[in-house]
Amino acid sequence: MTQPDVSAVKNYLHGLQDHLCAALESEDGTARFHEDAWDRSEGGGGRSRVLHDGTVFEQAGINFSHVHGDSLPAAASERRPELAGRSFQAMGVSLVIHPHNPYVPTSHANVRFFIAEHPDAEPVWWFGGGFDLTPYYGFDADCRHWHATAQAACAPFGEDVYPRYKQWCDDYFHLPHRGEQRGVGGLFFDDLDAWGFEQCFAFMRSVGDHFRPAYLPIVQERRAMAYGERERQFQLYRRGRYVEFNLLFDRGTKFGIQSGGRTESILMSLPPLARWQYGYQPEPGSPEEALTSRYLTPRDWLGGA
Repeated sequence: MTQPDVSAVKNYLHGLQDHLCAALESEDGTARFHEDAWDRSEGGGGRSRVLHDGTVFEQAGINFSHVHGDSLPAAASERRPELAGRSFQAMGVSLVIHPHNPYVPTSHANVRFFIAEHPDAEPVWWFGGGFDLTPYYGFDADCRHWHATAQAACAPFGEDVYPRYKQWCDDYFHLPHRGEQRGVGGLFFDDLDAWGFEQCFAFMRSVGDHFRPAYLPIVQERRAMAYGERERQFQLYRRGRYVEFNLLFDRGTKFGIQSGGRTESILMSLPPLARWQYGYQPEPGSPEEALTSRYLTPRDWLGGA
């Protein structure tokens, strides 16, 4: 069995963070990422990079973390109780982008690697990650482009990979207390080790490398669209749903908090502004109503839906 090359994974993740920061700075044109390097008292650390109040992006965070410890946090040990008593390393790049313009979607991506070790046993490792899109105003063309790029990321690894991880994304980014999706989906995968280290690592890289061509063309298409206070207020209202998911259900948020990660870095996924409104109902037939009736319903965007 090929042993996992932890240093190769870390080098890739460092480079991915650098490339994505450069791409977003170029797209925004004015703002730059501020970096905070941090250390974790229990072991490890990271590089948190956040861009504020740009021309295009109200807030964007792209974080790298590499943490390790002698025992697993509850978020991991509850899912994999057989790993109790092992030391662990967890590393990844996670990003969340909140644009100014309500016609430009929020987006999230994450790629990560986890390894649990014991002196008397083989290491247990896996990859996870994906990317998903959260529009405030839906456009079929954007959804088709997003999912076509997700499919392209998966294509070299088998015809069944995209539909399987697309379905997993739909299932994961669901708000059960609201009975709705967080967005229009994308890819989500976890516990990936079945293909062997080299192939699994290649897939994780493919997902990471396809985020930019999936997202930036949508930004470029929508960033100059005119909007007013109605659209802005609806964007802030829908951002509240994003907050609800991240604080109530997101597995990465729970792992970060339970593992003693840096709170500011973990919660950079939250939007800078959001609002809640009791009993809000969109006007029938409006673009706001179409978001939930058409776009926040899982569908096959590549099959002519």
